[in-house]
Amino acid sequence: MAKNSIGLVELGSIAAGYQVCDAMLKAADVELVLARSICSGKYMVMVRGEVGAVQAAVASGNTAGTFSVIDCFTIANLHESIFPAIRGTAKVEQLDALGIVESFSVASLIEGADAAAKAADVQLIEVRLAMALGGKAFVTLTGDVAAVESAVAAAAQAIGQKGLLVNKAVIPRPRPELLNEMI
Repeated sequence: MAKNSIGLVELGSIAAGYQVCDAMLKAADVELVLARSICSGKYMVMVRGEVGAVQAAVASGNTAGTFSVIDCFTIANLHESIFPAIRGTAKVEQLDALGIVESFSVASLIEGADAAAKAADVQLIEVRLAMALGGKAFVTLTGDVAAVESAVAAAAQAIGQKGLLVNKAVIPRPRPELLNEMI
């Protein structure tokens, strides 16, 4: 089976973050993708694997994290553009329309970015996760205007369902200098 599922638990406590990470790794056969402190004293743990294993790991993390859990998710079939955008290795030669979606949580932003990438023919530029952002996160993406509007709407809806949408914007013809500021 494919290991294209990911799960994340975002916490308001660093100590609880270590406990949750340990519990998630002991609960199921998953691979640790990321476990680190993020701005505003939060901690996040991301794992990948087969969907059932990821679901079990996230459930175990939620139980271990109790009151410290801020947000969490399991995405069963993650869009392939998410990891390059998180790592900052997505290659963008030129900006068409530019879309930006901002969230109060890392977990909801990744869910939103996945929804955006699946909703329309867009290219994710970057998924920035709470580093030097006061605990917030954002995604930038490009494509033709209609596709960017559709993708931004899908991301905003996914994030808004959790009440964690900060803002969203679509810039139809951004100046080329904006791309230099993003990479």
